[in-house]
Amino acid sequence: MHQRNNDYQLLKAFNTMNFLEEKILIDGVIKPGNILKVDSFLNHQIDIDIIRQIAYEIKRRFKGIPVNKVLTIEASGIAIATLLGQLYDVPVVFAKKSETANSTDDKYMSEAYSFTHKKMNNVFVSRPYLHATDKVLIVDDFLADGQAVHALIDLVHQAGGEVAGIGIAIEKGQQQGGKVLREEGYHLESIAIVESMDWEKQTIRFREQPKSVLKKTNLSAES
Repeated sequence: MHQRNNDYQLLKAFNTMNFLEEKILIDGVIKPGNILKVDSFLNHQIDIDIIRQIAYEIKRRFKGIPVNKVLTIEASGIAIATLLGQLYDVPVVFAKKSETANSTDDKYMSEAYSFTHKKMNNVFVSRPYLHATDKVLIVDDFLADGQAVHALIDLVHQAGGEVAGIGIAIEKGQQQGGKVLREEGYHLESIAIVESMDWEKQTIRFREQPKSVLKKTNLSAES
């Protein structure tokens, strides 16, 4: 009887969730310190169907907004950005965190502190790949404190371009990044917003968002 009640509660929860929230609940793992691991489908092993749905949903949420470039930061945002670039039929640029022997000196640079790696990263994009005429959609897999997104915004502004919007797969709602970006006036859309987590109980609570039906996930640039 107890198991039946648990199954019923889980079914009720699924009926109020979107596809990504369901996936997080099923395959996500909460580690000590309330760290959410989704590397089985998002940022280590990639579930192509989930990435496709994320890309489609981000594009749907920015319907009617001109976009001629997609920008992310290496490495986990690249998969989402690539499929989104295919939907929009526009170039995809990813900011690099480390320079190589063939890195050009002609680049836009910014800084972003990584709380995961506990260090400051220099991030850059070569100047030929960002322009003043660009209307840039910034995308990433996670949004926590907003350091990485602010670095990408800075790169766009250095080039004289316009930030068309910011699309995020998973936002950590208990941290301030999303709140700050919205207060700054940016159009931010996060598909799943984690409001709270409990490692001991292995429970996740999501912020309620306007519900919509995901009608199709084919990669059509006309969607």
